[in-house]
Amino acid sequence: MEQFWDARAREDAFFFVDSRLDYGSPDHEAFWTGGVEALDRMLLALGAEVTADQVVVDIGCGLGRLTRPLAERAARVIAVDISKEMLAKARELNSDLDNVEWMHGDGTSLQPVADASVDACVSHVVFRHMPDPAITLGYVRDMGRVLRRGGFAAFELSTDPEAHRPRTVGVRGRVAAAVGRRPRGEADPAWVGSSVDVRDLREVAAEAGLETARIVGEATEFCAVLLTRR
Repeated sequence: MEQFWDARAREDAFFFVDSRLDYGSPDHEAFWTGGVEALDRMLLALGAEVTADQVVVDIGCGLGRLTRPLAERAARVIAVDISKEMLAKARELNSDLDNVEWMHGDGTSLQPVADASVDACVSHVVFRHMPDPAITLGYVRDMGRVLRRGGFAAFELSTDPEAHRPRTVGVRGRVAAAVGRRPRGEADPAWVGSSVDVRDLREVAAEAGLETARIVGEATEFCAVLLTRR
Protein backbone atom coordinates (compact mmCIF):
# COMPACT_ATOMS: atom_id res chain seq x y z
CA MET A 1 0.00 0.00 0.00
CA GLU A 2 2.84 2.38 0.74
CA GLN A 3 4.11 2.31 -2.83
CA PHE A 4 0.60 2.87 -4.16
CA TRP A 5 -0.05 5.92 -1.98
CA ASP A 6 3.41 7.37 -2.54
CA ALA A 7 2.72 7.20 -6.27
CA ARG A 8 -0.71 8.81 -5.85
CA ALA A 9 0.83 11.59 -3.75
CA ARG A 10 3.23 12.37 -6.58
CA GLU A 11 0.46 12.11 -9.18
CA ASP A 12 -2.16 14.41 -7.60
CA ALA A 13 -2.18 14.32 -3.81
CA PHE A 14 -5.18 16.65 -3.38
CA PHE A 15 -7.40 14.61 -5.70
CA PHE A 16 -6.53 11.26 -4.14
CA VAL A 17 -7.34 12.58 -0.68
CA ASP A 18 -10.65 14.07 -1.89
CA SER A 19 -11.68 12.52 -5.20
CA ARG A 20 -14.68 14.84 -5.51
CA LEU A 21 -12.22 17.47 -6.74
CA ASP A 22 -11.19 17.88 -10.37
CA TYR A 23 -8.35 15.57 -11.25
CA GLY A 24 -5.29 17.51 -12.37
CA SER A 25 -6.62 20.89 -11.25
CA PRO A 26 -8.14 20.53 -7.76
CA ASP A 27 -9.59 23.51 -5.93
CA HIS A 28 -7.26 23.82 -2.93
CA GLU A 29 -9.57 26.12 -0.99
CA ALA A 30 -12.44 23.66 -1.38
CA PHE A 31 -10.11 20.89 -0.25
CA TRP A 32 -9.35 22.50 3.11
CA THR A 33 -12.91 23.73 3.65
CA GLY A 34 -14.15 20.24 2.90
CA GLY A 35 -11.93 18.84 5.64
CA VAL A 36 -13.55 21.04 8.27
CA GLU A 37 -17.00 20.14 6.97
CA ALA A 38 -16.25 16.41 6.91
CA LEU A 39 -14.92 16.45 10.47
CA ASP A 40 -17.88 18.45 11.78
CA ARG A 41 -20.40 16.28 9.96
CA MET A 42 -18.94 13.03 11.29
CA LEU A 43 -18.54 14.21 14.88
CA LEU A 44 -22.05 15.71 14.93
CA ALA A 45 -23.58 12.49 13.59
CA LEU A 46 -21.80 10.49 16.29
CA GLY A 47 -22.36 12.94 19.13
CA ALA A 48 -18.61 13.26 19.73
CA GLU A 49 -16.45 16.31 20.41
CA VAL A 50 -12.73 17.10 20.34
CA THR A 51 -11.74 19.40 23.21
CA ALA A 52 -8.78 21.63 23.99
CA ASP A 53 -7.25 19.29 26.57
CA GLN A 54 -7.13 16.19 24.36
CA VAL A 55 -4.42 14.35 22.45
CA VAL A 56 -5.87 13.07 19.17
CA VAL A 57 -4.60 10.61 16.56
CA ASP A 58 -5.49 11.43 12.95
CA ILE A 59 -5.38 8.04 11.21
CA GLY A 60 -4.43 8.25 7.54
CA CYS A 61 -3.80 11.98 7.71
CA GLY A 62 -2.75 12.38 4.06
CA LEU A 63 -2.09 16.07 3.43
CA GLY A 64 -3.54 17.05 6.79
CA ARG A 65 -7.07 17.78 5.59
CA LEU A 66 -8.53 16.86 8.99
CA THR A 67 -5.32 17.50 10.90
CA ARG A 68 -5.74 21.27 10.49
CA PRO A 69 -9.15 21.55 12.19
CA LEU A 70 -8.15 18.95 14.77
CA ALA A 71 -5.05 20.99 15.64
CA GLU A 72 -7.26 24.03 16.21
CA ARG A 73 -9.40 22.13 18.71
CA ALA A 74 -7.04 19.73 20.49
CA ALA A 75 -3.96 20.16 22.66
CA ARG A 76 -1.91 17.90 20.41
CA VAL A 77 -2.43 15.87 17.24
CA ILE A 78 -0.49 12.80 16.16
CA ALA A 79 -0.95 12.58 12.39
CA VAL A 80 -0.20 9.08 11.08
CA ASP A 81 0.08 7.99 7.45
CA ILE A 82 1.59 5.08 5.52
CA SER A 83 2.89 7.36 2.75
CA LYS A 84 6.15 9.22 3.30
CA GLU A 85 5.32 11.32 0.23
CA MET A 86 2.00 12.43 1.72
CA LEU A 87 3.66 13.21 5.03
CA ALA A 88 6.37 15.30 3.38
CA LYS A 89 3.72 17.36 1.57
CA ALA A 90 1.62 17.62 4.74
CA ARG A 91 4.55 19.02 6.72
CA GLU A 92 5.15 21.63 4.03
CA LEU A 93 1.49 22.60 3.70
CA ASN A 94 0.97 22.81 7.46
CA SER A 95 4.31 24.19 8.61
CA ASP A 96 2.56 26.65 10.95
CA LEU A 97 0.99 23.92 13.09
CA ASP A 98 3.19 23.65 16.18
CA ASN A 99 1.07 21.08 18.04
CA VAL A 100 1.18 18.36 15.38
CA GLU A 101 3.54 15.38 15.29
CA TRP A 102 3.72 13.73 11.87
CA MET A 103 4.35 9.97 12.09
CA HIS A 104 5.10 7.39 9.42
CA GLY A 105 2.89 4.36 10.10
CA ASP A 106 3.23 0.73 9.03
CA GLY A 107 -0.15 0.54 7.29
CA THR A 108 -1.54 -2.12 9.63
CA SER A 109 -1.46 -0.57 13.09
CA LEU A 110 -1.06 2.67 15.04
CA GLN A 111 2.59 2.01 15.84
CA PRO A 112 4.62 3.92 16.96
CA VAL A 113 1.88 5.61 19.06
CA ALA A 114 2.39 4.61 22.70
CA ASP A 115 -0.03 2.53 24.74
CA ALA A 116 -2.84 4.42 26.55
CA SER A 117 -1.42 7.77 25.42
CA VAL A 118 -4.30 9.46 23.53
CA ASP A 119 -7.83 10.64 24.20
CA ALA A 120 -9.30 10.21 20.72
CA CYS A 121 -8.71 8.47 17.40
CA VAL A 122 -10.25 10.08 14.32
CA SER A 123 -10.31 8.93 10.70
CA HIS A 124 -12.33 9.84 7.62
CA VAL A 125 -12.45 8.07 4.21
CA VAL A 126 -9.24 6.12 4.91
CA PHE A 127 -10.72 2.75 5.94
CA ARG A 128 -12.92 2.61 2.84
CA HIS A 129 -9.72 2.19 0.80
CA MET A 130 -8.24 -0.68 2.81
CA PRO A 131 -7.80 -3.66 0.46
CA ASP A 132 -8.75 -6.17 3.16
CA PRO A 133 -11.25 -5.74 6.03
CA ALA A 134 -8.78 -7.52 8.30
CA ILE A 135 -6.51 -4.48 8.04
CA THR A 136 -9.31 -2.15 9.14
CA LEU A 137 -10.17 -4.46 12.03
CA GLY A 138 -6.49 -4.50 12.99
CA TYR A 139 -6.62 -0.72 13.32
CA VAL A 140 -9.76 -1.01 15.45
CA ARG A 141 -7.94 -3.46 17.71
CA ASP A 142 -5.02 -1.06 18.02
CA MET A 143 -7.35 1.82 18.91
CA GLY A 144 -8.04 -0.09 22.10
CA ARG A 145 -4.31 -0.19 22.78
CA VAL A 146 -3.58 3.54 22.34
CA LEU A 147 -6.75 5.02 23.87
CA ARG A 148 -6.84 6.04 27.49
CA ARG A 149 -9.82 4.98 29.61
CA GLY A 150 -12.76 7.21 28.76
CA GLY A 151 -11.34 8.00 25.33
CA PHE A 152 -13.17 7.53 22.05
CA ALA A 153 -12.66 6.61 18.41
CA ALA A 154 -14.74 8.32 15.72
CA PHE A 155 -14.23 7.08 12.19
CA GLU A 156 -15.86 6.25 8.90
CA LEU A 157 -15.74 2.97 7.01
CA SER A 158 -17.76 1.05 4.44
CA THR A 159 -20.27 -1.64 5.34
CA ASP A 160 -21.50 -2.08 1.75
CA PRO A 161 -19.69 -4.84 -0.21
CA GLU A 162 -21.30 -3.74 -3.48
CA ALA A 163 -19.43 -0.42 -3.37
CA HIS A 164 -16.10 -2.23 -3.74
CA ARG A 165 -16.60 -4.25 -6.87
CA PRO A 166 -13.62 -3.47 -9.15
CA ARG A 167 -14.55 -1.20 -12.04
CA THR A 168 -13.46 -2.21 -15.51
CA VAL A 169 -11.05 0.27 -17.07
CA GLY A 170 -10.98 -0.23 -20.83
CA VAL A 171 -8.19 0.44 -23.28
CA ARG A 172 -9.21 4.09 -23.68
CA GLY A 173 -9.21 4.52 -19.92
CA ARG A 174 -5.75 2.99 -19.57
CA VAL A 175 -4.40 5.21 -22.35
CA ALA A 176 -5.96 8.31 -20.76
CA ALA A 177 -4.37 7.41 -17.42
CA ALA A 178 -1.00 6.81 -19.06
CA VAL A 179 -0.96 10.32 -20.54
CA GLY A 180 -2.24 12.01 -17.39
CA ARG A 181 -5.83 12.71 -18.42
CA ARG A 182 -7.35 10.22 -15.97
CA PRO A 183 -6.39 8.97 -12.49
CA ARG A 184 -4.12 5.95 -12.34
CA GLY A 185 -4.64 3.00 -10.05
CA GLU A 186 -8.44 2.96 -10.22
CA ALA A 187 -8.48 -0.85 -10.28
CA ASP A 188 -5.84 -1.26 -7.57
CA PRO A 189 -7.13 -2.95 -4.37
CA ALA A 190 -5.69 -0.03 -2.37
CA TRP A 191 -8.15 2.27 -4.17
CA VAL A 192 -11.10 -0.09 -4.66
CA GLY A 193 -11.01 -0.90 -0.95
CA SER A 194 -13.26 -3.22 1.04
CA SER A 195 -16.22 -3.27 3.40
CA VAL A 196 -16.37 -4.45 7.01
CA ASP A 197 -19.03 -6.70 8.51
CA VAL A 198 -20.61 -4.86 11.45
CA ARG A 199 -20.69 -8.07 13.49
CA ASP A 200 -16.93 -8.44 13.06
CA LEU A 201 -16.46 -4.79 13.98
CA ARG A 202 -18.42 -5.17 17.22
CA GLU A 203 -16.58 -8.38 18.12
CA VAL A 204 -13.10 -6.98 17.54
CA ALA A 205 -13.97 -3.75 19.35
CA ALA A 206 -15.17 -5.68 22.39
CA GLU A 207 -12.01 -7.81 22.42
CA ALA A 208 -9.98 -4.56 22.41
CA GLY A 209 -11.84 -3.16 25.42
CA LEU A 210 -14.00 -0.85 23.32
CA GLU A 211 -17.74 -0.37 23.49
CA THR A 212 -19.64 0.24 20.25
CA ALA A 213 -21.51 3.37 21.27
CA ARG A 214 -23.05 4.38 17.96
CA ILE A 215 -23.19 3.32 14.31
CA VAL A 216 -24.72 5.66 11.73
CA GLY A 217 -25.35 4.60 8.13
CA GLU A 218 -25.05 0.85 8.52
CA ALA A 219 -25.05 -1.09 5.20
CA THR A 220 -23.70 1.93 3.31
CA GLU A 221 -20.32 2.99 1.96
CA PHE A 222 -20.35 5.94 4.36
CA CYS A 223 -20.86 4.33 7.75
CA ALA A 224 -19.77 6.36 10.81
CA VAL A 225 -18.75 4.57 14.01
CA LEU A 226 -18.19 5.74 17.58
CA LEU A 227 -16.27 3.48 19.95
CA THR A 228 -15.53 4.31 23.58
CA ARG A 229 -12.71 2.96 25.76
CA ARG A 230 -13.92 1.20 28.87
